[in-house]
Amino acid sequence: MKISELKDRRIIRRPTRQFDEFGYRIYNSFEYDFPYKTTYKGNETERLFAKLIDMLPFFLIFFFLFGKIAIICFLYSIPCVIISGALCEWYWGTTLGKAVFKIKVIDDFGNFPSLLLSLKRNFLCLANLLVKFIDYVPPLNHTWEKEGTQMNFRMNLNNRICKTYIVKENKIEEIRKLLYTQKTKVVQ
Repeated sequence: MKISELKDRRIIRRPTRQFDEFGYRIYNSFEYDFPYKTTYKGNETERLFAKLIDMLPFFLIFFFLFGKIAIICFLYSIPCVIISGALCEWYWGTTLGKAVFKIKVIDDFGNFPSLLLSLKRNFLCLANLLVKFIDYVPPLNHTWEKEGTQMNFRMNLNNRICKTYIVKENKIEEIRKLLYTQKTKVVQ
């Protein structure tokens, strides 16, 4: 069984136009199977900051030890982060920046990604720097907020291509349990 095949069964209640004898609305219940969500709100921002935390030690090494200018240090730290990130995700399932936010990387089977898959995933992280601009209009009761344009990064392209998932550490056990129970259902 794979994570991409997991389903989350939910019951949706939809109102009808009929009422019972007490005046309460009658609802119809429908069961749906939704794809299992491994993501969580705010993961793009956490992943962007995790990548910056991963780059910081290499940036500082190139800046202070080798005396390079800041832009060169930044450019040199990119391949170092790709290689070190691949090794760390393969061995521990996380990097320094992801460990700060308690994030792990798992493949479609619930394990840490292989070295080749992790290297491919980290190389494709350069494609995550595509920016998505969104016009933000606050709700009417939020009079203190201003309208404006927000800049969001699409931090999931490399995961979609490599079939890897970014999950919180505390959710890994739940996912593995779901994979195991689904696997035993398929076998029986």
